[in-house]
This record gives sequence, structure tokens and C-alpha cells, in this order.
Amino acid sequence: MYRGLARTICLVTLPRICQLAVAEQDKSSSSRPRRLNPLCSSVCFSVCAVDGRYFSATRLLCLNQLSPMPTDRPTRQVLLIDADDTLWENNIYFEEAIAGFIERLNHQHKSPQEVRLFLNDVERETILERGYGVHSFAHSLVKCFERLAEQPITPALHEYIWGFAHRIASSPIELIHGVAETLEYLQRGGHHLIMMTKGDITEQSGKVERSGVKDYFAAVEIVPEKKPVAYKGVIEKYQLAPQTTWMVGNSPRSDINPAMAAGINAVFVPHDNTWVLEHEEVDAVPHGVTLLQVQNFKELRKHF
Repeated sequence: MYRGLARTICLVTLPRICQLAVAEQDKSSSSRPRRLNPLCSSVCFSVCAVDGRYFSATRLLCLNQLSPMPTDRPTRQVLLIDADDTLWENNIYFEEAIAGFIERLNHQHKSPQEVRLFLNDVERETILERGYGVHSFAHSLVKCFERLAEQPITPALHEYIWGFAHRIASSPIELIHGVAETLEYLQRGGHHLIMMTKGDITEQSGKVERSGVKDYFAAVEIVPEKKPVAYKGVIEKYQLAPQTTWMVGNSPRSDINPAMAAGINAVFVPHDNTWVLEHEEVDAVPHGVTLLQVQNFKELRKHF
């Protein structure tokens, strides 16, 4: 998931995956995934501010109401896997930049929390104009400063604000613990992996290249926004069977809800620092769709 442009890119072509699924069944009942009861499918989020930084604390889905999944699930599955804050850290760098920005602004009448809420609204506005990405974020900072500052923005100050975005762009790719080993495990198990992320094509493809995990994926899809239509497009493009296709990600708004609305299964992997604009309650699970929640990415090995 990423903070894109109205284009879609596929870096590698994937053959008819749905024809590769086999009928081998999981013999170990103890390792079967469990399905969420559709009657209890919401996730609550709380947000706290520490020194101007906002973090979310995810509440677990109602795990005591999970029910066993069907036992006739084929072993091989197709996993669409989100990138930012699912495979590697991303939002922590934006939060650090925002904290520095709010400190530099040093507003005399608004609290850091109020400035952050104002910036959130500016970001929503900028996304509609410029999509996601570091450059869009920089424009949001400049726009926010112009509207709130009690002093004009000089060229030097403008350059200083853009420096926050430049530092994010130059941040190293830090894989989340257990990701590389888990991707290797899933690939070795015969599952077909497609990275599905949103954002600026150049920016996101650069991160994919630097991540060191691209070779685990049969394809990479970079879309401008993760709506049900985007998921349906991927399903049609690769002729995927919905019952054996899963979206894995940390964002209810971009990964879980639209994937389920498109008719495919989902695996929710919460991240404590998920971007506040990605917060959303998890929808009721549609009939015929399975929703799993795991504590971390490496826990996928228990289910696939």
C-alpha cells in the first residue's frame, strides 16, 4: 500500500495461474486457516499522538468467533501481496517527516494534533490532484505550511520543506521481520505470488527493485488506487479463480475491503504504524469469501 498516477504497470507476465492449481488437500487439520464469522467482522482502531507522531493500535478481529475453513481447499493458491507496510516499512518515514514539519512550523495557536488533522485534510485534497507518492506528500507539506504559517514561504524555507520528502525518498528499504523467509517458503510451496501495490509507478517500481524480493513474484502490479475494479481487473488479466485467490495486506481500506468486494479472499496483516488515511473498519465478509487475520507476515506459513 502506498501513499499514483492513473496508469497500471505489470513488470512480469504471469501465465494462466488458475489452471495450475492442483487438487491436493491439506492433510494437517491443525494448520488449517480459520474463517471469520461474517457477523463479527469489524476492526476498531485507536490513534494516539506522541510528539506530533500519530500511530494506530489495531484491535484484533473477534478471534473467538472464527470457524474452520472448508477442508477441500487446493494446496496451491494465488496470493496478491501488498508492498508498503506489508513487505517493508514505509509509513514510519512519513511520520518522522511530519513530526519534523510540525516542529518547524511551530504554530502558536494550533496544537500539534490540530496541525496533523489539518495536514490530513490537505493530503486528501492533494491525492485527488496528484495521486500518491513522495512528491504529492511534499506538495501537501508546502500547501499546509502556506495556509497555516504566520510568515511567507521564502525560497530557502520552500527548499527546507521539500527536504523532508527527499529524505523519505532516500530512505533504505527495510523488510519487515520474517518477510524474505516467508516469501521463499510460499514460493517453494508452489503458491503463485503477485505483488500488488498502489502509487507512483517510478517510485514504487524503484522500491521493488531495491527491496531484493522481486524474484519471489511472478508479476508486479502497480495501480493508481486499490478499488474493487482494480482487483477485478487483475483477476481477469491473469484469469484467476476467486476461490483460490487471496489479497494479503495491512490496510482495511485498500487491501481487505475492496478485495472482498471483488469476490476474492483476504488476509489482514495489521501494522501498528498504518497510515491514518488507510484506517477503516473491516466490512462484513461476503458469502463465499474467506477472511483471515494473522499477527505478522511470517504467520502466513501456518495457513499456506
